[in-house]
Amino acid sequence: MTHEHEVEIVSPVARSVVPSAKPPLESVLARISIEDRAALDRLLTETVEYLDHPSFARARTAKDLFGVTAEQAAQPWVNSADARPVAKGCGTNATLTNNQEQKLFLRMNYARYRMAKLFQAHAGKRLTGKAASELLFWQRQVIATRCEIVQANVPLVLAMAKRTRMGNVDYAELISEGNMALLRSVDKFDCGRGFKFSTYACRAILKSFSRVALKSNRYRGRFPTEFDPSLEKSRHAELLREQVEIDCVDELRGILRQNLADLNDVEVRVIQARFALGQAAQAGGDVEPAPKTLEQVGDMIGVTKERVRQIQNRALAKLRSKLQDDFLAA
Repeated sequence: MTHEHEVEIVSPVARSVVPSAKPPLESVLARISIEDRAALDRLLTETVEYLDHPSFARARTAKDLFGVTAEQAAQPWVNSADARPVAKGCGTNATLTNNQEQKLFLRMNYARYRMAKLFQAHAGKRLTGKAASELLFWQRQVIATRCEIVQANVPLVLAMAKRTRMGNVDYAELISEGNMALLRSVDKFDCGRGFKFSTYACRAILKSFSRVALKSNRYRGRFPTEFDPSLEKSRHAELLREQVEIDCVDELRGILRQNLADLNDVEVRVIQARFALGQAAQAGGDVEPAPKTLEQVGDMIGVTKERVRQIQNRALAKLRSKLQDDFLAA
C-alpha cells in the first residue's frame, strides 16, 4: 500500500533569472518540431520566476515530484509526441487537499527552478541539444501543472461572480477578469505559508471584480448613455449633398419654365418626361412621378426611342451651355 508523500512546509524564496543563453545550432533545431522551436524561442526571451525551496537542491526531488530522474528528463528527443508531460495529480474536477495542492505548486516551481538552473549554466553560451531538450521538457511540466491547478480552481471564479452583485458590469466581462486574476494568483501563490490557495485566490478575484467595476463606473461617468452606432456617423455631408441636388433641380425647373435655354416645345416635353421635372407642380401633388423610358417618351410624342435620344441630347447640350454661361457670369 502506497502512501502520499508528505510535503515539507518551508517558506520559499522568490527568485528570477533573465535568460542570456543563445539558441542551439541549426542542426539541433532541425530535429525539433516547429511547435517546440517556437516554444524555445519564447523561453529565451522570457524571465523565469519561481519560488525556491530547500528540497529543490536534493537529487531525489525530481523523482518524488514527477516520477522521473534528472537524467531521464535530460534525454534528447526529436518530436514533441515523444515527451508528453508526466505531471500527475488530481483530476480536473477533483477538489484538492491541502497536501495535494502544495505538491502541485512545488512541482510547478521545481520545473521553473530547473529551467532557471539551465539558463544559469548556459549564460552567454549556446544551448546544446541536451540542454534544449531538458528545457522544453521542464517547460511542459510547468504548463501541465499550472493547467491542473487552474482547472481545479476555476469554480472559484464562477462562485465569486454569482455572489457579487454588480448590475453595471457585464457577467462575461466579470468572468474574464476573474480568470485572469486566477492565473496571476497561481504564479504568485506561496504554498510555504500553510494557507489554502483558495483563500489567496478569492481575495485576488474579488479585487479584480472591484477594479472592473471601478473602470465601468468611470466609463459610465464619461459616457452616461448606451452606445448608439447611429451617433458615430454624421449625416451633415449627406444632407448637404441632398440640398445641392434639390437646388440644382429647382434651377433646372426654372430654366424650363421660363425657357431660358431656347428649347422648343418637343425638347421641353422630352426633358420633363425623361427626368420627371415640372410634372409634380402641374399635377398639384407632392410626389413626383418616376422618370419615363425612351420608349415611353417616344409613344407620347409619336417618334422612335432613337429619335427621342437625339432630341434629349440636343436639349441637354442647350441646358449645359446655359448653366455654364450663368456660372461664368456669376
